[in-house]
Amino acid sequence: MNIKLSINRDLNANDILQLYQANKWSAAEKPELLIKALLNSHSLVTAWDGTTLVGLGNAISDGYLVVYYPHLLVLPSYQGKGIGRWIMDKMQEIYKDFHMQMLTADGKAIDFYKKNGFERAGQTEPMWIYSGGDH
Repeated sequence: MNIKLSINRDLNANDILQLYQANKWSAAEKPELLIKALLNSHSLVTAWDGTTLVGLGNAISDGYLVVYYPHLLVLPSYQGKGIGRWIMDKMQEIYKDFHMQMLTADGKAIDFYKKNGFERAGQTEPMWIYSGGDH
């Protein structure tokens, strides 16, 4: 396996949709908005096996103190091979000096993020207004 990371935003919409659909993420149901959201992220890191998009992570940030990681996806057939961790390591490299790094995790993603240094934020309670159906 010869995976390469990229921060290039020259992405094909079909590649992105295949990745989101393979992971059953509801954002794939709004393809135009999904593409715009990803391209307007503060940071976007993609993982490639040749010409196949196998992983993606993005960040939303004020650029100085706070960063939020909304999406981290790896094609199911590539999961468990360290690609998600590699994408997260790249994000940590970009945002290592930020005061606050945040994300929302559920299901099996919780253990993944704990292994990557994240922990529950004190006694905080996760809250959202969410129109998706995948959580």
